[in-house]
Amino acid sequence: MSLLPTPPLSTLTTPSTTFSTTAPLAPRPAVILPGLGNNTGDYKDLSLTLKEGYGVPSVVAKVSRVDWLRNAAGLLDRNYWRGTLRPRPVVDWYLEGVDEAIAEAKQLLTDGGSISLIGHSAGGWLARLYLEEFGMSNISVLLTLGSPHLPPPKGLPGVIDQTRGLLDYVQKNCAPAVYTPELKYICIAGRYIHGARLFGNSSGPSYNSIPTPEEQNKNKLITNNGNARSPLAAAPSLRARFIGQGYKQVCGQADVWGDGVVPEVSAHLEGALNISFDGVYHSPVGSDDTLRPWYGSPSVLEKWVHHLLT
Repeated sequence: MSLLPTPPLSTLTTPSTTFSTTAPLAPRPAVILPGLGNNTGDYKDLSLTLKEGYGVPSVVAKVSRVDWLRNAAGLLDRNYWRGTLRPRPVVDWYLEGVDEAIAEAKQLLTDGGSISLIGHSAGGWLARLYLEEFGMSNISVLLTLGSPHLPPPKGLPGVIDQTRGLLDYVQKNCAPAVYTPELKYICIAGRYIHGARLFGNSSGPSYNSIPTPEEQNKNKLITNNGNARSPLAAAPSLRARFIGQGYKQVCGQADVWGDGVVPEVSAHLEGALNISFDGVYHSPVGSDDTLRPWYGSPSVLEKWVHHLLT
């Protein structure tokens, strides 16, 4: 399999399947699936950049922030309290919105064309559920951005499955991620900040988050022989400890890298094309294209958009 050069500050894990690809006559349209708590408007800039910068037309599934309260219907299901909740009918409203967005995107198809699904955060595993329940429906690419694909380990003290069994259902019942010519699975994770344990020392790096080149130069120490060396590891910040508790609820471990919400290890799937980018924040809400870019910021988008063009 031929890949474009990997951007700096990124890691890439490729699946074992290999094949050649040819560019379509026109970029395939994309359907963007919002993450938990996000609404359609949060992806306006991403949609605009795809269209104006790369000629990729897109449709964002219609979701409002209030819509997410519909998931509270799961509280009436005894499986919620057992941690064995099933997706349907709890997330039917979301899956129906995905289906409507795909139907709209199909109007943009050329003869023999296909569609890319871009699932952000929860939109990634909900996209997998959609494929299982509704079929591939002219979809040839599933690209996820900071999606918590894996259920947390069971039996760990203080760890509660926030999805109450939904991710466990997806893992057991949805088809495995296999990067093939028919459906290319691409899972992108961010390494924005390293979490820390709530108490005591944490096995983390010297920095709680990825430092800029200027910060790296400023914080270099000089040894007796004049060679620069890295600073000694500092105590984890309160922020790193707080975020680490969020990571722990997702993957069972606090002192790991993640995008500030989803740990890197949870955002990858065995069999998919797994990619990690340093310095990338989880959400468009609270992001800054210069100081705190998220997955859809122009500088990050340019590193993964070629997967939509080939």
